[in-house]
Amino acid sequence: MYTLLLQFHSLFRWLVLFALLLALFRSFTGYYKQTVFTKTDNAIRHWTATLSHIQLAIGMLLYTQSPFVTYFYDTYKTDKLTIEALFFGAIHIVLMFFAIVFISIGSAKAKRVTADRDKFKTMLVWFFIALVIIFIAIPWPFSPLANRPLLRPF
Repeated sequence: MYTLLLQFHSLFRWLVLFALLLALFRSFTGYYKQTVFTKTDNAIRHWTATLSHIQLAIGMLLYTQSPFVTYFYDTYKTDKLTIEALFFGAIHIVLMFFAIVFISIGSAKAKRVTADRDKFKTMLVWFFIALVIIFIAIPWPFSPLANRPLLRPF
């Protein structure tokens, strides 16, 4: 079960990143071209938040089953703590949680703003901050904290 969830979490991140990048692109072009905030823009806003919440739920479930997290809690007060255990036991989960909070706030604020340009600006600012946090917290293959492949084999 853990391995399957981990593979799904790894694969699902690409869907979340695509949705977030699409939302940022639409909000950037909408803001600078001063276009109307369409139903499509609203759907992209909504689905970006929804997909990120699903990814967070999968991540929280993984957190409860991860051997890295177990190791982290067993050794966080000792010299045996590895940087990888620290990353998955604390850094990754905290940063990703805050990224989803930023997406949620941005989505909720954009939904309630009345002016179209302000909707785009709100999405652009909040979603961009979330994207930066996500890029920092993903265990990229080149990361010094914890590296994982771009795609996990099944």
